[in-house]
Amino acid sequence: MTNRYKLRGVSSDKEDVHNAIKKYDKGLYPKAFCKILPDLISNSDDHALIIHSDGAGTKSSLAYIYWKETGDNSVWKDIAQDSIVMNLDDVACVGAIDNIVISSTIGRNKNKIPGEVISHIISGTDEILKYYRGLGINIHSGGGETADVGDLVRTIVVDSCMTVRIKKNQIINNSNIKAGDVIVGLCSSGISSYEKEYNSGIGSNGLTSARHDVLSKYIKTKYPESFDNELPENLAYCGSKRLTDKLDGFDMDIGKMLLSPTRSYAPLLKLIFDKIGRNEIHGIIHCTGGGQTKILHFIDNLHIIKNNLFEIPPIFRLIMEESDTDPKEMYKVFNMGHRMEIYLEPKNASKVIDLSKSVGIDAKIIGEVNESDVKKLSIHSELGNFDY
Repeated sequence: MTNRYKLRGVSSDKEDVHNAIKKYDKGLYPKAFCKILPDLISNSDDHALIIHSDGAGTKSSLAYIYWKETGDNSVWKDIAQDSIVMNLDDVACVGAIDNIVISSTIGRNKNKIPGEVISHIISGTDEILKYYRGLGINIHSGGGETADVGDLVRTIVVDSCMTVRIKKNQIINNSNIKAGDVIVGLCSSGISSYEKEYNSGIGSNGLTSARHDVLSKYIKTKYPESFDNELPENLAYCGSKRLTDKLDGFDMDIGKMLLSPTRSYAPLLKLIFDKIGRNEIHGIIHCTGGGQTKILHFIDNLHIIKNNLFEIPPIFRLIMEESDTDPKEMYKVFNMGHRMEIYLEPKNASKVIDLSKSVGIDAKIIGEVNESDVKKLSIHSELGNFDY
């Protein structure tokens, strides 16, 4: 079955959004992963600014369901982490891992989300930021806003905005990606040295489809506030699983696997920058919206070949089996095994791989960059061969 994601009112490629902004200024480095501005605050010619926004997306709706079903308040700290990391790892792609201030914005339906939930999100945010500072990532809270917008929001939306000041000579610009580079993928699943439990690798993308394709219709009946009631019957909670069901070989239930907090690669990237140097890194892509096709937004006239991907983590196999989604679409919606990829010369690949494994994150060369008359991506995987 194809285009399930778009039929649910979401998009992996966001064509309309990209069309809306294509005529606008793309900043000092148009191919950089985040828009980079001149240092408009201190007017330093040696520095630049990044102001970046993202959030936990519809994962917060899944957290709401799980919290209502189980009473587990820990999911709200995890949602705070999702919102932080979706920003933090985006700005880390351009080399920014220091001098970071983050502001949170929460929109809630007060009739569904009591003050205790807000308290768990705010305290969780402070705890996570403190934890990352302990890992060498200089990030601080700049406060935020909580709005009661029940007319607009069914349950809760958790977003963040990040401001970073960076030296221009530290910026990583994807325009440096070139033919002959290899791609080192950083695994999205497993447990790193700075995580406390197994991470399914789901991140914070594709959760609209993930929860509807995996979870069964009892959710639709019990929690109608958790989804768009105008969705077609065959797209609303059409899976076979309950939140507390388990996959073979895992103690963690399916609800918690879908809610695995988004892993930050920033501590690892800091290690890579310190040990190898930013100047040896030609580009970094955070495989979020667009999944394995994200790279296509940052290249021209190159052929990206991904032909040695990681084994597909169980959570993505479950989603595919429950939904019968076309594999080609799966690679556009989900990271499918690695959520961060680094482009660099072959001579430096082993250094990155060794550093990654030293913190418990599997890594390997997953592909290469070739010359081309047009921009193109080819995926050769266990699910088949696909061109984008």
